[in-house]
Amino acid sequence: MDALQQLLDNNKRWASSALKEDPDYFDRLAHQQQPDYLWIGCSDSRVPANQITGLAPGEMFVHRNIANIVHATDYNCLSVLQYAVEVLKVKHVIVCGHYGCGGVEAAMGNNENGLVDTWIRQIKETYINHQSEMNDMESHEDRHARMCELNVMAQVDNLCKTKTVQRAWSQGQELTIHGWIYSIFDGVIKDLDVDTNSLESIDPIYRLNPTK
Repeated sequence: MDALQQLLDNNKRWASSALKEDPDYFDRLAHQQQPDYLWIGCSDSRVPANQITGLAPGEMFVHRNIANIVHATDYNCLSVLQYAVEVLKVKHVIVCGHYGCGGVEAAMGNNENGLVDTWIRQIKETYINHQSEMNDMESHEDRHARMCELNVMAQVDNLCKTKTVQRAWSQGQELTIHGWIYSIFDGVIKDLDVDTNSLESIDPIYRLNPTK
C-alpha cells in the first residue's frame, strides 16, 4: 500500500471512530477553540504534545521547532505566542524539552550541520554559561541530560522577556510560564520548577516598564 494512501485511510478510520463515540465531536470542534495551554516543544516526532498530556484536539495550542527554542527574532514562534496569549487568552505557556534531544546533542559537538547550526547556537551559549557544572559531570550522557534541562530553563527566561508576556502581566492577565522536560525513555514528564508569572522575575533592563 502506498505510504500516503495509508495515512489517508487511517484518517478515515479515525474520523469514523470519533463520530461513533461522539456524533457532535467535529461540529463542536469546528465552532470553538478555547485552549488553556500553549505548548512550545521540540519537533521530534517522539514527543506528540496532546498524546503525552492526555488532551484532546482543541485543548492545547501547539508550536514546535528544533530543540524547543524561543528566539527573539523568530516571528513564527512570537506570532503563535501573541495569538495564544492575546486572542485565545491561554493561562499557561509550557516549554517542554525532552531527554535525548538531537538538537541539544548537536549543539554540544563541533560537527558542521548546515543551517541548523545557526538555530542551535543559543544552546552553545547556555553550555558556556554553565561550563563549571558541565565540567563536574563524569559522563557525556549526564551532561547531555542536564543540558536538555538547562535549555528549557533558558527558553522560559526568553519567553518572560517578550513584549507579549510582559504586556499580559502588566494588564493583570492570568498567565504562567512553565518549564517541563519529557523522557522518551519512560514517557514521564518532569516539572523543572521554574514557574514564572510576574514582571518581578525579570531583570529591570529587560522590562517594558521597569517601574512596575
